[in-house]
Amino acid sequence: MKQFLKDLFSAPFQLVLVVSFSLVAALTIAIGTWTISHTIIDYLADAMNERVARDMQLAQAFYSLKLREIEGITLRLSKDALVIKYIINQTIQGDENAQSVIDQQIANNLSGLAMGGNHLIAVLNQNGDLLAGRLLSVEGQQSKIVPSGNWISLRIIQQSLLTEKPIAATEVIPPDLLTQVGLADQARIAIIDTPRAAPELFDPREGTAGLALTSVSPIKDELGQVIGAVIAIHLFNNDFTLVDQIKDIAGIDTATIFLGDLRVSTNVMTLSGDRAIGTRVSQEVSQVVLNQGKEYVGLAFVVNENYITRYEPLINHNGEEIGILYAGAKQASFYRLVNIFNQRIILVALGTIILTIVLTTPVSRAITRPLNQLKDLVEANRRVAGGDMSVRVPVRAGGQIGLLESSFNSMLDTLQTTQDQLIQSEKLASLGQLAAGVAHELNNPLGTILLYSDILLKEIDPDSPHKADVEVIVNETTRCKGIVGSLLEFARQNQVIAQTIDLNALILSVIELENKRYEDTAVEMIHQLDPNLPKIQADPDQIQQVLVNLIENAVEEMPQGGKLTLRTHNEPKDMVTFEIEDTGRGIPRENLSKLFTPFFTTKPVGIGTGLGLSIIYGIIKMHRGQIFVRSEVNKGTTFTIQLPIKLQGISNTSQLTLGSTNQN
Repeated sequence: MKQFLKDLFSAPFQLVLVVSFSLVAALTIAIGTWTISHTIIDYLADAMNERVARDMQLAQAFYSLKLREIEGITLRLSKDALVIKYIINQTIQGDENAQSVIDQQIANNLSGLAMGGNHLIAVLNQNGDLLAGRLLSVEGQQSKIVPSGNWISLRIIQQSLLTEKPIAATEVIPPDLLTQVGLADQARIAIIDTPRAAPELFDPREGTAGLALTSVSPIKDELGQVIGAVIAIHLFNNDFTLVDQIKDIAGIDTATIFLGDLRVSTNVMTLSGDRAIGTRVSQEVSQVVLNQGKEYVGLAFVVNENYITRYEPLINHNGEEIGILYAGAKQASFYRLVNIFNQRIILVALGTIILTIVLTTPVSRAITRPLNQLKDLVEANRRVAGGDMSVRVPVRAGGQIGLLESSFNSMLDTLQTTQDQLIQSEKLASLGQLAAGVAHELNNPLGTILLYSDILLKEIDPDSPHKADVEVIVNETTRCKGIVGSLLEFARQNQVIAQTIDLNALILSVIELENKRYEDTAVEMIHQLDPNLPKIQADPDQIQQVLVNLIENAVEEMPQGGKLTLRTHNEPKDMVTFEIEDTGRGIPRENLSKLFTPFFTTKPVGIGTGLGLSIIYGIIKMHRGQIFVRSEVNKGTTFTIQLPIKLQGISNTSQLTLGSTNQN
């Protein structure tokens, strides 16, 4: 292997690229294929679980819709004026026509059922005696029932008559009651021995009793007294209407309704192609759903194979678990889908490897052709390493090499700017130390000279020919003291006392002061402040000094008057910007690069120290901000300052010194 690699990398570069690309592509595709395959399997597994969960939600929705449908029938019949009238007539007056009228009203309501299935609707008196009733078959055929028997033993009827309120729930109908209305044969199911089922039936009545959606609504007379009840049931035993509707309309694979742990309605099929009626749920599922009253989610053995399933308990009106609602999909369908995806992924991977090999040769040739263009970059890099930051490489149009050349030039521009700023910062720091030393050394002698010259001026004879000389000494000494003060101020700019400040409020207060100061000038001060400007961390005294100095410079540049505009913006990200724009004389282009150099000034000798903008520059850099200037002669100058909203590593009223900064 080592020899192969050695021979490979000593071959022509184009061949190296072809072989290397092919090997990398093959390895990458192999790893990618394995990863994608497992990712898809996991995704499909999650998708199947989500689908079964959705199926269960849809099954529950259909189940609830059916319950609401039969509940609506009982509510309508319980309030039907004819039903109420003839129950009273039959009970009190023995009206022989009452049964016929009640039966007709039942028939009218049965015809309105939308979802089909086996139904019983009956009217009972207050003792539970059957007064009239009708059956509706799956085929939609109605038939009368013989009005005999008593249903008061059904607990949901007892509860409804006792509370005088309608009740709708899933109930177990005992076989003796089903016999009274001719539904015993419909409910009878032969129990089939099922692998993995519990040894004993959950409900001993399984196989003969019926599971039904049941609604009972009490009937009241005009005085509000209960005189009977309407009962409607949808019997699930051997009725597949609801489970097939759930499957066909909602797109569910399989759905089942259990009485206890016995399948009474299902579209799960056995190996022989019959519905799995009479089979039982596995003991594992029965234990969780029926005994613990919890949802069961996951793989389960259904009749004769594994399904991805969800089981929900069915609760009667007393909150007791009496059955199960199931939705599921065959695990085999999931595996078939996984195999199809794996086959397609392998085919795509093989095709990609072949295509990579075919395309590698022209691609490698295209890559090696422009490599000669890198010679200029190599030469430029050598000159930069030698300290020549002015070198730039010609940018060829288009291509990665052109992008590289453009990026190289951009990098050099950034390095040059950074170097200039670093030199400026170091220069300011050095000058600050020098200025501090010189200022401290000169301050005391100048103070002494000023003191004695002032005394001398007061004591000298007004007519003395030397009085004018002494006045010159006092004035020049005072000017020197001002210069020393500026030097001390310049030296002290290496410290920031950060506070949270409202920049807009600070600008407005400065404008108010400066308006009074320059009220005799023809300068109009305008402010355009962003109302959404956030508060920032800064030294308010230093920022005020920046504003005052820039406003003073701007006013001096407009001796004939003009407009001075102050603006704020909430940009760029995590920073704020404020601008001071004048319509003055402007600054010549050759002076722009020198503006922030200490002691540089365009004012006449004896006016100013040339430290104002240097101090401003130092303050802004200490705040880790940026200051820019643009100017056009005879049109005006704009100073733009950007400050961070939050000084990193500094809390309110914290001190920041020059030694802790790392700005460019």
